[in-house]
Amino acid sequence: MTTSCIQRETIEVFADYHQFYVQDGQVNPPAPEDWTDADIARRAKVAPNVVVICPVRNMSVPVEVALHSSAPQFDASEVDHIVECSLELPSGHLQVHECTGGPVLNWRINPGHYQVLALFSRLDSLSDDGLEGDDRYRVLLWPGTERSLRVVQEWSGQ
Repeated sequence: MTTSCIQRETIEVFADYHQFYVQDGQVNPPAPEDWTDADIARRAKVAPNVVVICPVRNMSVPVEVALHSSAPQFDASEVDHIVECSLELPSGHLQVHECTGGPVLNWRINPGHYQVLALFSRLDSLSDDGLEGDDRYRVLLWPGTERSLRVVQEWSGQ
């Protein structure tokens, strides 16, 4: 069964402090500050109306964001790390926001709960200094229900 992609965009995100936010842009939630070692290992954290994604580079990284009508298909063998969770968007203003910058993507979608899959790929391509690489990040969303964050597939690298 295939699903239709409703909307897709690839952007460059400055992942300062190894993070960027997928959030409700009208609610403009505060970034979580209560990080644990487990959060860091998961490479993601969820708080009300925001999902924090933690790339391996503290630089600009390519991020594809895609909204689907239902759970999308993907090849897990091409992905190093997978996190799933949910995101409530009460206003329907989906925004990707840089940690120390501003919004780099703004979409108007239906308000509600969305399932989120964060897919991290090519993580072993980083240079020794961690500044260069061919790492890629995908954030897939579709309508769903509330669920806790869990790591579906864990990257064994550093």
